Amino acid sequence: MTHSIPTPFASSTSSSPTAAKAAPRTAIKDDIPAITKLWQETGLYRPYNPPEWDVRFALSSREATLFVWEDNSDNIIGSVMAGHDGHRGWIYYLAVSPALQKTGLGRALMDIGEGWLRDQGVWRMQLMVRSENRKTQDFYLNLGYRALDVTVMQKDIATPPAER
Repeated sequence: MTHSIPTPFASSTSSSPTAAKAAPRTAIKDDIPAITKLWQETGLYRPYNPPEWDVRFALSSREATLFVWEDNSDNIIGSVMAGHDGHRGWIYYLAVSPALQKTGLGRALMDIGEGWLRDQGVWRMQLMVRSENRKTQDFYLNLGYRALDVTVMQKDIATPPAER
């Protein structure tokens, strides 16, 4: 990865077990329980969409990736998933442990996700935030994102992974 990691986490490599490691890493399938826990703690988890489905799909795709950030005790404290369709890039599952929110870790993870997409040749970024989640909308507005006047529509076109 050729992206610089913004402060304060670039210097957060003290020997404290709860300090963040210097950089994130690509997730692996063995991380699924810890990722699930993080996504539950941060309100991203939805029972109808188990994290295992999305993690496995992202890790098996050339058009997607999932980064996790750990503390010095190897606990996952942040995540960001990025993917693209060849035209637009998407950020999914940006999560920061509640105790570490407002420390710069979320911004650092966004930089990593955006950088990965930029390296894939993507030039336009998009993401979705639930309409009732004003706090998260404000976070993204402060990062330069803007709200679009669109309606997102969804249709299930295959059997969910758990039922295959």
